[in-house]
Amino acid sequence: MEHVAIGIAAQDRKTIAEGLKRLLADSYTLYLQTHNFHWNVTGPQFRELHLMFEEHYTELATAVDEIAERIRTLGVIAPGTYRQFAALSAIEEIDEIPPAAEMVRILTHGHEQVVNTCREALAAAQAADDESSAALISDRMRVHEKTAWMLRSMQ
Repeated sequence: MEHVAIGIAAQDRKTIAEGLKRLLADSYTLYLQTHNFHWNVTGPQFRELHLMFEEHYTELATAVDEIAERIRTLGVIAPGTYRQFAALSAIEEIDEIPPAAEMVRILTHGHEQVVNTCREALAAAQAADDESSAALISDRMRVHEKTAWMLRSMQ
C-alpha cells in the first residue's frame, strides 16, 4: 500500500479499500451479466429489455471506473482480472441463457446484492470519516436500489 497523506489512517484506508474492492467486483460481475443478457435476450419484451439492459451496463461501465479510481486514491491496487473479481464478488455468475423473465429476476437479485455490498463498505467509510468514499458508495447504493425497484416492477 502506498503512503498517502489525505487524513485517513493507513489501516482505515486498507479496510475501506477492501470494501470498495468487493463493490468493484460485484459491479463488474453485474456489468458482464447485464451485457450478456443484453446481447442474448429474446421474446415479446425484446426491444424494451434490450434497451434497458444497455442503459444499465453503460451506467455500470462508468461506475466501475469511478470505484477503481477511488481504490487507487486510497493508495491501494485495484483488482482488474476475472479471477480477482470472481474471488471477491458475491454475485453468482450465470453460464446459461435464461428466458427474459428469469434474466430480470437474476438482475434484480444482482442489484440487491450490490446494495448489500454497499452497506458493508459504507459502514467502514463512515467509521473512518472518509466522506469521499462514503459519498461514492452512497451514490452507488441509490442507483442500485432504484434499478432493483424498476426491475422488480417488471416481474
